[in-house]
Amino acid sequence: MSITPALRAAARAAYRDLLRASSATFADDERVLTAFRLKIRTDALEAQSESDSNAYAEKVKLGHEIATILRRNVVQAHKVQAGQTEDNKELWRIQLRKDTEMGDNDSIKTPQPCEANSRRARKQEKAASNSAEADGQPPKPVVPRNYSALKRAHKERTPPELNEDDLEEAFVRGSGPGGQSINKTSNNVQLLHKPSGIRVTCQITRSLETNRKLARRILLEKLDKIENPGLSKGELMRAKQHERERRRRKKAKKKSLEKEREQVFGSRVP
Repeated sequence: MSITPALRAAARAAYRDLLRASSATFADDERVLTAFRLKIRTDALEAQSESDSNAYAEKVKLGHEIATILRRNVVQAHKVQAGQTEDNKELWRIQLRKDTEMGDNDSIKTPQPCEANSRRARKQEKAASNSAEADGQPPKPVVPRNYSALKRAHKERTPPELNEDDLEEAFVRGSGPGGQSINKTSNNVQLLHKPSGIRVTCQITRSLETNRKLARRILLEKLDKIENPGLSKGELMRAKQHERERRRRKKAKKKSLEKEREQVFGSRVP
């Protein structure tokens, strides 16, 4: 007996159900997530050669049951680095989701709130413990890793201002290619910021006035990196480039996954 289109559609639904359940359950364990997805893809390819509709339906049912077990009965935990009990035992934080099946234990029914990203939670706990150990030193600001949050923090930062009284400016003769307009004129601008001791040199153009403006812009960028670490304009441009590369990789990965699904089921799965 051949497999009906409705049964194949049910198999695709079970496959998607397993992918979603594994993504939620093994979100912070890339190695286990990759191994699990490889396993279900291998089983799906083997099931493609099944001709018995009853056996095919049983495999579809089994796929939904496995997805349900993953959502309800499998949880992840990570070790709390800065925490220990009175008995000097290690502390582990369990990540419970809305679909997790609760037992009769009251501590499981009413768990403490947990961060969605365990890696970020561990970093915040480590930063808090380091700041607590410091003697009177103010904690360093946490630079957001998400590009949208970094962009908002960049706009909300306090940019540095230049006071002409704090600058010591000198003009020296230029050097390098450019002819007499460079080698016989004092268009090399040197700026010294007295409060910080930062010195910049600018000889980008042949114009003295343009080099003066550019030297002040370079000095402002250096001061911005010092006063707003991780939030300066240069850091934002690098983060923007990383975000573009991340989206490009994500798009390529999605396209590759769709191609694999087409090979498994013979048609595109939305």
